[in-house]
Amino acid sequence: MASDLIKHVSDGSFETDVLQSSKPVLVDFWAEWCGPCKAIAPTLDELAKTYDGKLQIAKVNVDENRAVPAKFGIKGIPTLMVFKDGQLAATKVGAMTKAQLAQFIDQQLA
Repeated sequence: MASDLIKHVSDGSFETDVLQSSKPVLVDFWAEWCGPCKAIAPTLDELAKTYDGKLQIAKVNVDENRAVPAKFGIKGIPTLMVFKDGQLAATKVGAMTKAQLAQFIDQQLA
């Protein structure tokens, strides 16, 4: 049950939805078969509500979209990347607790 605050982004919409976004975007690179990806999904839903208006959370399915993950050298998932003003600002690989994820976001919004 994904939050409607989370945007599902494709190779085709990445430029518009992420790089041209007026606010920072946290992109979750994930796949259906990835256990840790599924584990952090509810946390991302909660954080989408917490940061609504300050940060857009987006998800890119690496099985359905190969160009963008390849461009950013995604090797392990989940990989979380924060983009600000069209630039990659920070990257974390692997599942995190809600507190760790919130701290990661807060560092980028500071």
